[in-house]
Amino acid sequence: MLKIENLSKSFNKNTENEINIFENLNLNIEKNKCTSIIGSNGCGKSTLLNMIGGSIDIDGGNIVLNDNDISKLKEEKRAIHIGRVYQNPSMGVSPSLSILENLSLADKKGEKFSLKRLLRGNRKDKYIELLKDLGLGLENKLNTKVKYLSGGQRQSLSLVMAAMKYPDLLLLDEHTAALDPKTSNVIMKKTRELLKKYSITTIMISHNMRDAIDYSDRIIMLDKGKVVLDRDSRDITEAELLNIYREKISHTNKLYN
Repeated sequence: MLKIENLSKSFNKNTENEINIFENLNLNIEKNKCTSIIGSNGCGKSTLLNMIGGSIDIDGGNIVLNDNDISKLKEEKRAIHIGRVYQNPSMGVSPSLSILENLSLADKKGEKFSLKRLLRGNRKDKYIELLKDLGLGLENKLNTKVKYLSGGQRQSLSLVMAAMKYPDLLLLDEHTAALDPKTSNVIMKKTRELLKKYSITTIMISHNMRDAIDYSDRIIMLDKGKVVLDRDSRDITEAELLNIYREKISHTNKLYN
């Protein structure tokens, strides 16, 4: 479904501050599955998602989505096939627009349109149905500007917007990290319901190992740009995962201190 082939990426090339993030990374992401990517800060998690999404160029290798090489596609072209929810609840929405306008904007992704023809009256019932599934009462606030919503409400709306066009791939970039624990739990449950309902292939960066186990089918751990663990989520416990994480971090710190 998604193939990462011999992917390489460095920053500050040919300087004393050169950092090699990835060197010949290979990964296969299964269709209709949720894969969690975990690891310490600087291991390459967000860089990997940014390269898949197209906001960062790759140095070498290929990114193949549904047998189509998207390595050279611009970010806006990839966005037709790839949905994304960011860590910041405001990045996936337009705060100055209403909920209805945001949904209409997401509904027109990949189409040519003018702002005068943004709203689709015949789609309003569909938007209400989507919002009702969240169970947050947003269907009663269609004309409310998104800037007045809570972080959890904005992130829930971002999820709906990212998934409503049934993307080939959904990228979740630590999408609960900026939320309080109670709201984070609500968003994760909404995420699971959404992914199950639409069978969307998903890559989720998680800072929470419990969430990685509970809400994904597969866990990949990165360390210094290399895959150091690749397991079925059902075959590993939180304690085992934490021990492996600590061992890898401890080993890495010894190497670089």
